[in-house]
Amino acid sequence: GRHEVWSWKTASKESLCLMWQKVKVQLMLSMSFLTALFWYCRRLYSFLAQLLKRWSNYLQRQLIRNLSVLPEVDLLGYSAREWKGETKQAKQMREAYEELFRSCHIKYLRQVRRDNYSVIRAVLFQIFSQGIPFPSWMKERDILKLPEKLLYSQGCNWIQQYSFGPERYTGPNAFGKLRKCMEALKTNWAEISATRDHEERGSMCNTLFSDESKEYKLYEAIKFIMLYEVVEAYEQIKSRNKPVHNLFSLLFARDSSSDPLSFMMNHLNSIGDSICLDQVELFLLGYLLQVKIRVYRLHRFNTEEFQVNYPDEYRREWNEISLLTEDDHYYHIPLFRT
Repeated sequence: GRHEVWSWKTASKESLCLMWQKVKVQLMLSMSFLTALFWYCRRLYSFLAQLLKRWSNYLQRQLIRNLSVLPEVDLLGYSAREWKGETKQAKQMREAYEELFRSCHIKYLRQVRRDNYSVIRAVLFQIFSQGIPFPSWMKERDILKLPEKLLYSQGCNWIQQYSFGPERYTGPNAFGKLRKCMEALKTNWAEISATRDHEERGSMCNTLFSDESKEYKLYEAIKFIMLYEVVEAYEQIKSRNKPVHNLFSLLFARDSSSDPLSFMMNHLNSIGDSICLDQVELFLLGYLLQVKIRVYRLHRFNTEEFQVNYPDEYRREWNEISLLTEDDHYYHIPLFRT
């Protein structure tokens, strides 16, 4: 009986050993498989993460490359890079930048693309990025109907000679193109100004101001609104119904813009192509957008014209935006820090 018990125990032990050997082999194979799978997944994750990072960096570089309003840079650092040397002009510019830093609390600036839309771009970018709403007169009228009103109600069929900046096209399609420009301005302005989160609004502005085709529509819409305001003022002056702002007297006093048609042909049509806005048109821009545009004119440092407001007569409730220029041609956006 003892022999049978021993034999049974021995057989059971051997069976268990055999089973364990098989299970052990299966466990080792499973562990090897899981280790290989973990290593593969880790490598795959690392590869995908690296690929995603490269793609993100590429998109970011492309966005920055296309941005027409660059991220902020240190004001004095920019001055030192741009105005090296000991010439009289370089020294004066560095002094002007130091004055902005010290007395005006301007610590940074955002560079704006140097083309003939520069000033309109700098103004519109700030209106959008600050979430400034439509001016009161735009809330009362549908700006989409302005081209139609000018063409049909007021008989200005000469707007077919309107040129769209670098695209110097004139003809019967001008009306349709103007309508699309007005739609782009109204849609983007309404959408961005309704966005309360500052970072989200900034992201929307960066996206919008990195797409040339969309940008140019906005600028052409602003140009056309300027033309519309000039036509309205001209009609009021002729009919003597009510007084107009004195800036229109200055505008019509020029030989090159004595009436709306000459204003369009000699000034507006070339803006964005070969010229930018001059001083009188800056007054008009601030007036129609109902913003006080403060311009720091560095080439006028140590004179009364170092800081100029456009328009010089403005309402207290108007929002204020600021520009910085070295030559009254190209403009940048100064940023204040207290």
